[in-house]
Amino acid sequence: MTPQRVTLITLGVADLAISKAFYAALGWTPTRDEGEVVFYQINGMVLGLFGLGPLAKDQGRPDAKLGKGAVTLAQNFATEEEVDAAYALALSSGAAGLKAPEKVFWGGYSGYYADPDEHVWEVAHNPFWELNEDGSLTLPTDAD
Repeated sequence: MTPQRVTLITLGVADLAISKAFYAALGWTPTRDEGEVVFYQINGMVLGLFGLGPLAKDQGRPDAKLGKGAVTLAQNFATEEEVDAAYALALSSGAAGLKAPEKVFWGGYSGYYADPDEHVWEVAHNPFWELNEDGSLTLPTDAD
């Protein structure tokens, strides 16, 4: 088993019901709902939403003030039009726009929004990276 992998990303959320409604509006369907945490199966990984208090307790630091916004999650799309549509859907679902999609210095097209808990998502089209049929990404190697 390779050590270079991530199997689960968990986001701490202030109000699990609001977060579940936001992700449902984006078209996400929970795979498991454990009450204080909900899990979504995503392309070989899992995304979890966990209430802030219960998450801090689960981490063994019940009095911790958990931060937000220091990590960016990203979704890549095959076209700029798909980026625009994903950004518009996020905003209409309750996200806060941070940067509208635009052409960027590295040759692609991207924008940013924040979910109801200020977790930052990037929506992007990278013309140098080909997406797999299921939307997952396998980076080209130096040998490619």
